[in-house]
Amino acid sequence: MTQDRVPRRLVAILAADVSGYSRLMEQNEAGTLDVLRAQRRDILSPLIARYGGRLVKLMGDGILIEFGSAVDAVQCAIELQRETGLANDKIPHKSRMVLRIGINVGDVIVEGDDLYGDGVNIAARLEALGQPGDICIAGNVYDQVRKKIEARFDDLGAMALKNISEPVQVYRVKAQTQTAIFSDDSWKLPLPSKPSIAVLPFTNMSGETDQDMFADGLTEDLITDLSRNTGLFVIARHSTFAYKGKSIDVRLIARDLGVRYILEGSARRSAGRVRVNVQLIDATEGGHLWAERFDRGLEDIFAVQDEVTGRIVQELAGRLAPRPERNRPKDILAYDLCVRARSLIEFNAGSPAAREASLIAWQATVVDPGYAEAYRLLAFALWQAWALAIEPKEPSRSIALEMASRAVQLDPDDAANRWVLGYLFAHERKWVESESEFSAALAIDPNHADALVLYSETLSFDGRPLEAIELLKRALRVNPHPAAWYYWEYGLSYYAARQYELALEMLTVPSTYATGSRRVLAATLAQLGRTEEAKREAAQFLADNPKFTISHWAASQPARDETIVQHFVEGYRKAGLAE
Repeated sequence: MTQDRVPRRLVAILAADVSGYSRLMEQNEAGTLDVLRAQRRDILSPLIARYGGRLVKLMGDGILIEFGSAVDAVQCAIELQRETGLANDKIPHKSRMVLRIGINVGDVIVEGDDLYGDGVNIAARLEALGQPGDICIAGNVYDQVRKKIEARFDDLGAMALKNISEPVQVYRVKAQTQTAIFSDDSWKLPLPSKPSIAVLPFTNMSGETDQDMFADGLTEDLITDLSRNTGLFVIARHSTFAYKGKSIDVRLIARDLGVRYILEGSARRSAGRVRVNVQLIDATEGGHLWAERFDRGLEDIFAVQDEVTGRIVQELAGRLAPRPERNRPKDILAYDLCVRARSLIEFNAGSPAAREASLIAWQATVVDPGYAEAYRLLAFALWQAWALAIEPKEPSRSIALEMASRAVQLDPDDAANRWVLGYLFAHERKWVESESEFSAALAIDPNHADALVLYSETLSFDGRPLEAIELLKRALRVNPHPAAWYYWEYGLSYYAARQYELALEMLTVPSTYATGSRRVLAATLAQLGRTEEAKREAAQFLADNPKFTISHWAASQPARDETIVQHFVEGYRKAGLAE
């Protein structure tokens, strides 16, 4: 007896949605629906017919279309972006429909008029991956269209997509017919009033992969040094490392990040010596402002960092007020250990990473007892261990506070030392001291995106979520390609402000969706009355975090306003999280 054959076919799939749709609906529900219907009628339907597509389904602000040809699918996407951009010129900026589009070629399951399978899922994931105005295509689409369409393709590299087992090669389409969209100032980040710069990850030229961390550490330290100059606007580390290992025109990177200047370089470390090459580029004018090679003993690496920083500041901002000298390690081994610990510390890290980071940082304090960063990293790793229920609260809590205080004593002019202590003070309910440390951190380094985001959390739990949201907006300008936990904090602030649709939008961003932020997502869905979805998310969160309890969470939060905590507790209970 043979099974019935499941109908399948090979198609090009286009998935699209409206960026910021929830925000548009909140501002003007009726007006947004009118614009959406008009653009579907006047733009989308004629283009589908022109390129031989079939509308599979509409999903609120989303659409799914199938084509028999990858070329037709990409041409349709380019025209759709162009026509939508032209239509936007006629309506107020805050009401504009800005699309994100993803395209994949895949073998799909056919069920009536609908399509299912990985082929469809990948297209949807590519759409969610893009920025407003982007067209992201899979490598299999690129292979078929690259010589047949007048367009430029940015190679974004192989990316892991949610619920897709293998990485997918991704390209971003930039077509000549899109000029009206992508040259429009409304589609790019405005340049700050200060000289603005991004430091790209330095290339490891040693030929040894174990020296990658040294090159990364050098990049991070240059970003930190430059950020301490209040006359500069400096993009955060996480956003520049998004381009690591990718061959992309620096002019596109500068445009993407909203800066004028790019610093790029390389490092070779071998036999106790280091060679560093750097060049400073004006990405607007396309010229090299300065380039130099440093060939020094390894013990001089920090002097090289100071020289590079000083030269950049002189080139971009002239003479600025001198900054206090940073606390530098006396032993290069302590520096190497701290660079390793940095890579392990993340806000939703699991227990192995947190434990390893604390052990490495502790070793660094033994190697160099006067090195402030080692104590700061140790403090944060220990805080993470008890706050995430990885380790018992004591003695981790008290040792973490002691280590953070020691870091500030050794180097009070390091913004990261100050905000870590401020964050721990908030967990100690020392509100005045916490505010003082965060204020000091942002006075030292107004570009410090992490400090802005962690400060926003304390404001949300102080009953000031709208102020928190403003800080988050500042942080995302400095760090436009942030770590997943930024969206977690954004969702937390919107939840505290009872703006559940906006919280949902942030908490379902692909990078943060499957992390510890799931508990806030579960509470958000519960408050929206989507109980079954809330319970599913809660169950998945508990499967990943079996030691979580509502009572432990409530007791560990830096909450000055108890009503905010109870609001979260209410959502957690509705979602079915463990008491």
